[in-house]
Amino acid sequence: MGSGTFRGGIHPYDGKELSRDRAIQDIRPGKELAYLVSQHIGAPAKPIVKKGDRVLAGQMIAEAGGFVSAPVYASVSGVVKGIEKRLTATGGYCDAIIVENDEVYESVAFEETKDITQLSKDEICGKIQKAGIVGMGGAGFPTHVKLSPKEPEKIKYILVNGAECEPYLTSDYRIMLEQPKKLVGGLKVMLQLFDGAKGYICIEDNKPEGIAKLQELVEGEANIEVQPLKTKYPQGAERQLIYATTGRYVNSKMLPADAGCIVHNADTIVSIYEAVIEGKPLYTRIVTVTGDAIVNPCNLLVRNGTSCREIIEAAGGFKDGKLPEKIIAGGPMMGKAMFSLDVPAVKGLSALLCMTHDEVQDWEPSACIRCGRCVDVCPGRIIPSDLAKYAEHGNIDAFLKHDGMECCECGCCSYVCPAKRHLTQTIAGTRKSILASKKK
Repeated sequence: MGSGTFRGGIHPYDGKELSRDRAIQDIRPGKELAYLVSQHIGAPAKPIVKKGDRVLAGQMIAEAGGFVSAPVYASVSGVVKGIEKRLTATGGYCDAIIVENDEVYESVAFEETKDITQLSKDEICGKIQKAGIVGMGGAGFPTHVKLSPKEPEKIKYILVNGAECEPYLTSDYRIMLEQPKKLVGGLKVMLQLFDGAKGYICIEDNKPEGIAKLQELVEGEANIEVQPLKTKYPQGAERQLIYATTGRYVNSKMLPADAGCIVHNADTIVSIYEAVIEGKPLYTRIVTVTGDAIVNPCNLLVRNGTSCREIIEAAGGFKDGKLPEKIIAGGPMMGKAMFSLDVPAVKGLSALLCMTHDEVQDWEPSACIRCGRCVDVCPGRIIPSDLAKYAEHGNIDAFLKHDGMECCECGCCSYVCPAKRHLTQTIAGTRKSILASKKK
């Protein structure tokens, strides 16, 4: 196996002490829920309900719009009020199915599977696809697509991403402590799909309790192992996790499957268990609500469609009732800054991070001093300072020649830059424009 780490990376203040010891709490939403039809990469889901219909928790309300898509399920029982445009965490608008919560929480009956060895690979994939599971680390890639590589016989490693390297986030850690059997059970479901593959539960070594609990649980399992990793950001990035665990290298032109690997977030693995074993579709997830502006930092079991404003209130609200200077959907390194709390929770919402002071707004970029710090920390082994210069000057040929597409947008370069240059944002913008032009 690999060295348990990768070249580059940083050690930012992690802030996990705020919420890591807070057990998962189940919260109930308010009177109105909004289910965005696009909570994933790919085609938006297509609504299959209309105004006036009564729905139950666990009932499909929007079907997949294609193979690279995922259905959406109601998380409460109630009446459909209509389909409206609603704000997303990234600032855009998306169609949403609005349901008035009747607060009865009546659910459909779920069909459990007693013995997964009796299911065929197609049946397992079908259950995962029907359940609407997507990557819950934030990317939102439909899980059934990941599980359908062109050459399944070449898959040798199933990696459970339990690194949770983003500062402040603790939801995956709580899963390890509170739902370890589901985590291991979900991995066993995955291993049924790929003959000869071995499963690795990858955890940073700043989570010794999680490592110990899962090692005890998998003792005696021939094809499952817990793989401790050095604590370093971005250890949980897909390419870095694969290299640290298997020693195999993945670049921007490859998929993990090309390196014989499939990687899934811990929450995604638990959702796979619930879908295949319990018959429950994806309509809840764990959200870490934290930051120095929150009264009671915690980990909440949130129903899809719940307003982010209500989620904040469930954590005690803001200290002194003051709106913080910065609210981020996700972690501080790769999350998205929000300008409104009137946004519904989606499958990929891992955290709401609320900071009293926005440190970034105080940054005044200056000229590059050629110190090389960005090069030292870059996990992609590229030269961020040069790539940002090419991007600023619109020199796409030089940007591509010097491997600009290998940037994983982790933010390490911007974090360490003494000149406070917006390196990651500049490079990311050019990468997005190049990818968009290829699609035309």
